[in-house]
Amino acid sequence: MKAMVMNGFGDSQVFTLSEIPKPQIKSGHVLVRVRASSVNPIDYKIRSGLLKNLAPENGVLGFDVAGIVEEVGKNVNRLKPGDEVYGCSGAIKGNPGAMAEYQLVDERLLSIKPENLSMEQCAALPLVGITSWDALVRGAKITSGEKVLVHGGAGGVGHFGVQLAKLHGAEVFSTVSSDQKAEIVKNYGATPINYKKESLTEYVNEHTDGDGFDVVFDTVGGDNLMRCFEASKLEGRVTSVNTRVECDLSILHQKALSLHVVFMIIPILYDQKIGKSRHGEVLKEISKHAKSESIVPLIHDEVYSFESISEAHTLLESGKAIGKVILRGFD
Repeated sequence: MKAMVMNGFGDSQVFTLSEIPKPQIKSGHVLVRVRASSVNPIDYKIRSGLLKNLAPENGVLGFDVAGIVEEVGKNVNRLKPGDEVYGCSGAIKGNPGAMAEYQLVDERLLSIKPENLSMEQCAALPLVGITSWDALVRGAKITSGEKVLVHGGAGGVGHFGVQLAKLHGAEVFSTVSSDQKAEIVKNYGATPINYKKESLTEYVNEHTDGDGFDVVFDTVGGDNLMRCFEASKLEGRVTSVNTRVECDLSILHQKALSLHVVFMIIPILYDQKIGKSRHGEVLKEISKHAKSESIVPLIHDEVYSFESISEAHTLLESGKAIGKVILRGFD
């Protein structure tokens, strides 16, 4: 079968169109004819070598998948050939990614595709949806009426987090860097905060009377983590998708904050301890909201072909993409 394979670690040009063996069906798994995938930051972090220890053994990336079940293995109970499905299926270590004609996927990682969404739209949902759910619902346990600040609300994870917080009755605010992104988060129900025009102290005073936010969701990472602590109220909750940074945690103690770190591939890496079924259960909830259109994926204007994966990686790394960068499967 055709696949886009990394021939090493490096820049976005390391991919080659290759012929590799079609996966053989096995117990508990389904063979999916891939129709769409997406690019996530973890993809280019693996490709660049930053997270080379997570690289898939066959060199095929692509965490998100949307496609059609072609064959099912023994002990598969929910799915059958012909089912349209989507999920966050792997692309780490022994789990091959979606950038191929076919992908072998553990049934527990998949959900039935909402009928009202295209394959491309479904490929935009899994990783960012599960990440946001882990951060806000499972981690921060947001409740109705709370003030929630989402850093980077126009991004892949951020735009989903904004919508999820609204669904749970929160009053949502989001930092943005431009008027265009301000309109995006406003359309999703959040109050935009242009951090280039307003200081942290100014927007905390304006929107919380100086008390701070109940929950701060950090989708940016790095040095932004300190700003999350500063924007939190006493005994507030901070959730972050990237805490790979050295920082002074004394403010965490001074304000009695709680910090919840999200690394959504943990259930895939540690199936025996955590269980992949957790992802599938979250996707069922996401599917309900997507079907009712209470959650709508934001997709970058241009949809790329699998053969154009290098261009898609370059775009996402540039920070210029608005919404999820989607790739359409091989014809």
